[in-house]
Amino acid sequence: MTEGLRDGERLRRIEAVTDAALSQLDSPDLLEELLDRVIDLLAADTAAVLLLDAHAGQLVTTAARGLEDEVRQGFRLAIGSGFAGRVADARKPVIVTDVASSDVVSPVLRRKGITSLLGVPMFFGGDVIGVLHVGTFHTREFTADDAQLLQIAADRAAVAWRDRSVQDDRTAAAALQRSLLPARLPPVPGLELAARYVPGHHLDIGGDWYDVFALPTGWLGVVIGDVSGHGLASAVVMGRVRSALRSYALISDQPAEVLTHLDRKINHFEAGSLTTALYAMISPDRGTVRLSSAGHFAPIIAGPGEPARHIGMPIDPPLGIRRLQRARRGATVELPVGAVLVCYTDGLIERRGELIDEGLRRLRGHVTPASADLTCAAAMAEATAEPLTDDAAVLALRRTQ
Repeated sequence: MTEGLRDGERLRRIEAVTDAALSQLDSPDLLEELLDRVIDLLAADTAAVLLLDAHAGQLVTTAARGLEDEVRQGFRLAIGSGFAGRVADARKPVIVTDVASSDVVSPVLRRKGITSLLGVPMFFGGDVIGVLHVGTFHTREFTADDAQLLQIAADRAAVAWRDRSVQDDRTAAAALQRSLLPARLPPVPGLELAARYVPGHHLDIGGDWYDVFALPTGWLGVVIGDVSGHGLASAVVMGRVRSALRSYALISDQPAEVLTHLDRKINHFEAGSLTTALYAMISPDRGTVRLSSAGHFAPIIAGPGEPARHIGMPIDPPLGIRRLQRARRGATVELPVGAVLVCYTDGLIERRGELIDEGLRRLRGHVTPASADLTCAAAMAEATAEPLTDDAAVLALRRTQ
């Protein structure tokens, strides 16, 4: 083959694994299509992609051609272990001409009779996120050109997979958050309830949530909170925190005790997660509110003939801080007939380049002893007059009798 023909063939092979049409495929289809192309171009018999499970520190076979049993069996191995683990650890191509004399640990690879292997790492943002490897049933001396072509394919797959995975995570997080936020607040005798939630502008779904639930004692539980971070991971933690708080609310009628139990749970099972939360309990006659705050802004209250004001109450540290110096505290306030109580997350009041006090002042200006729904609508309209920098939630209740 002449030099010109070799260059032309090389260009054709590179174009085959960087085809823009690949990015139009769903993530699983993209990997499978790429494996088909790689097998054809490198005249290989098998191909597989193992992606990194960052939490477990293991590579998991996610797509394969000729090694489908690895996918079905959920084959995984640690970084540095076996052939794929060695590729990820070395962060460069690895060639094995004789599998029989190597450290290959996959029983499927050995059972299939693979003789030679070529593997390359998959990178995204400088981090190894997986391994792509091909194999043959006959002895094969893979070349540097083969390794370079496979690396191009791996780089293409890594970017496309990561982009699609991020979108999938956002979709999943949004669906999870929608399922956890009440689609409709429950009817509560003596109270009018309303809420609004708007995701942050161009941001992943975050961990903001609110909840309203009746307790066996006749008291009403009201919660608003914010799990740090964004994306699916934060939404999952938010779901677990919400569920745990409901459970603890059944065993204590003191909000500070409920948040203390929740704090222990987060520190033990959700280490590294930081959560702010306000938990309030409203008495059966609707005239009394017990509250406790874990790093969350105090609610605003406005009664008939009185200006809106922040409730004077202690603000204790957020949940998830290991060394709490003192017991969590609570407060009790009266809720007169006609009064409105407004709870909110920081995204409702924060703006770039502005002191938080200014946002709090604006919000107080929208809180009047009118309907709960109008109060929420006015507060959210003000907050979204400019693009949000974070998720925003507001929950209002008005005592009607």
